[in-house]
Amino acid sequence: MKIGKRLKIVLASVIILIVMGNVYLMRPLFGGKITGTRLERVIKSPNFRDSQFQNLEHTPSLKEGESFVGAMYAFLFKDRAIRSPKMPLPVMKQDLKNLPDADLLIWFGHSSYLLKIDGKIIVVDPVFSDNASPVPGSNKPFNLSYVYQADDFPPIDLLLISHDHYDHLDYKTMIQLRSKIKNVICGLGVGAHFERWGFAENKVTELDWYDETSFEKEFKIVATPARHFSGRKFKRNTTLWTSFVLQTEKYKLFLGGDSGYGKHFKTIGDKYGPFDLAILENGQYNETWRYIHSMPDELLKEVVDLQAKHFLPVHSGKFALALHDWKEPLSLVSKYAEEAEIPVLTPKMGEIVYLQQLDKRYDKWWEGLK
Repeated sequence: MKIGKRLKIVLASVIILIVMGNVYLMRPLFGGKITGTRLERVIKSPNFRDSQFQNLEHTPSLKEGESFVGAMYAFLFKDRAIRSPKMPLPVMKQDLKNLPDADLLIWFGHSSYLLKIDGKIIVVDPVFSDNASPVPGSNKPFNLSYVYQADDFPPIDLLLISHDHYDHLDYKTMIQLRSKIKNVICGLGVGAHFERWGFAENKVTELDWYDETSFEKEFKIVATPARHFSGRKFKRNTTLWTSFVLQTEKYKLFLGGDSGYGKHFKTIGDKYGPFDLAILENGQYNETWRYIHSMPDELLKEVVDLQAKHFLPVHSGKFALALHDWKEPLSLVSKYAEEAEIPVLTPKMGEIVYLQQLDKRYDKWWEGLK
């Protein structure tokens, strides 16, 4: 009797947890379901096979010989003390609603940044909430001397989203910015999230790799490949991850998103380069998942392949999503760039980078910080 009673309690508890889990997964933060003409476009894409989007070359989530259990154990328990700074990181506060009358860029930490070109405001992958995960409190940002919020922003002429991971597409930020965003460009399928979040259909443009679109006539945007993955629930790769080429009368920029090193960088460089500036992910890497996040010694290869005259490393400085020391990405990329005599931009978060002064040298602001 006692065993039967305990079994019933266990089964009831499991059922309750399953029901609660399914209810939680229905929350808006998980995004929308791809249906209708959006689904038809996804299925017709040459990059969509076997019910999911595919990388251009073989891209396992983990390096051969590594296990998910081992990777998760290391993430949860290994080297936690070095991953986050022990003091507030310096952030320069700007009045974003009254920026200088110049072409510029401002990095906000991780992969969020703003471009002002010809008076137009372009924002990429903004995340300004207190978590980079659907699990509350699991991926809190570092302690920063100033934290930019959605209220700081002026009207946004164009929002670019590289993929739908939580550290690049944040539900809370999107809701707070929604009334300010005039246009959205993203990969195939990602528009379903914006549709559920109340964005007008005519505001959102979805692109496949090598699709081109124009913005305000003089701005040309091309969605270009990346070597990564996507997903906001358990099923991966139902939406497309992408990088972007942004070309204006004065500049040619490469906006990298997340990507492991691959042959696509040279293809993009040959087709669209040389670039005045490449913005490339540099952080949250590990040998275990090197195929989907570039390792530090690969970053300079990407710069060369892209034929970029200057590059800005991002994807660090705000969240600890890997096992490395929080400042290692900036320390290593600075060292490697100096050895290769390739100009690298290392502004503080919030510091203005003037696009007509890309040769400016920046302080190694992370040095001396713990």
